[in-house]
Amino acid sequence: MPASFVLPPKDAIWTWKAIHLSMSLAKPIFCRLSIEGRENIPATGGCVLTCNHTMGPDFLVIGYLSSRQICFMVKAELMERYGWLGRFLAYNGCFPVRRGDGDKEAIAHAVEIVRAGSVLGMFPEGTRSRSGKLQRGRTGAAYVAIQAQAPVIPAVVINSEQILHRTNFLSLRPRIAVTAKVGAPIPPPTDLDDRRSLRLFTREIMDAMAAMLPASMRDNLESESV
Repeated sequence: MPASFVLPPKDAIWTWKAIHLSMSLAKPIFCRLSIEGRENIPATGGCVLTCNHTMGPDFLVIGYLSSRQICFMVKAELMERYGWLGRFLAYNGCFPVRRGDGDKEAIAHAVEIVRAGSVLGMFPEGTRSRSGKLQRGRTGAAYVAIQAQAPVIPAVVINSEQILHRTNFLSLRPRIAVTAKVGAPIPPPTDLDDRRSLRLFTREIMDAMAAMLPASMRDNLESESV
């Protein structure tokens, strides 16, 4: 469905709602957004919302379409480099993770967020894809879902890379067409400590995301550890 206007999440704090309203007003300047499967996000209960990670503002698109406020895991360097931004992100439910360090504290916090009944936003590729193709999945999102015994909601954003380019929003041409898709919830394995189940669940998540993407955005999706 074309996203002419999407209501902000009822459970969101006032700053999230304000940003959401601003995006509704500004969206026609930047893109033509279509949303599929928004109803797949559970109305209640903890879950892990996974999304592909391109060079575009895919996190903004996913945050906008979600019917619930999302707690995003954000790279620690970004939150520490700009103090005001770090405080603002933290106020809106984001928390830092040190990528590549096996940040056990961040993972434990993520598990607690989901167990408490909130929506956790994660990018299982671990880093942005410069080519736009879906990369191999790391096991972090699957691990959190298994430990919290909560479903994973796979999602993808297609064609967001051009949204903030001046050749798009300062052009007289029609704005770039962006599509966001949300898939059906994937229940986690029940064995909390089986490494093979962890790898297979990661692969299942990545396959579900790949199935929603055009062939040109798929890549080798063998999973790798956190």
